[in-house]
Amino acid sequence: QVQLVESGGGLVQAGGSLRLSCAASGNIFSIGDMGWYRQAPGKQRELVAVSSSGGRTNYAYSVKGRFTISRDNAKNTVYLQMNSLKPEDAAVYYCNAKVISLIRLEYVYWGQGTQVTVSS
Repeated sequence: QVQLVESGGGLVQAGGSLRLSCAASGNIFSIGDMGWYRQAPGKQRELVAVSSSGGRTNYAYSVKGRFTISRDNAKNTVYLQMNSLKPEDAAVYYCNAKVISLIRLEYVYWGQGTQVTVSS
């Protein structure tokens, strides 16, 4: 079993910044892609940013130039630096990880979600 523990959400004014963290622990041999998704009320969950284990990144068009994803492979942790936040960025943000277990099976795990609220 693997746990993804997120932190860093909260309330911020438009134009402000937040940094989300997600630490994976448990039955881990290695981790492939780690990423962040978000889901606003009444909307589908959408990809925000993803990072491969080698550091390749991909971003949703709406956050390019404002958000930066990074990871510390030694700590099994992924971060999302969010700058110039807009009210439309408000959502529950979920961490996602593709984990190779100690017996070399791949599973996809989700964090519990962290709320980001942006006031205008």
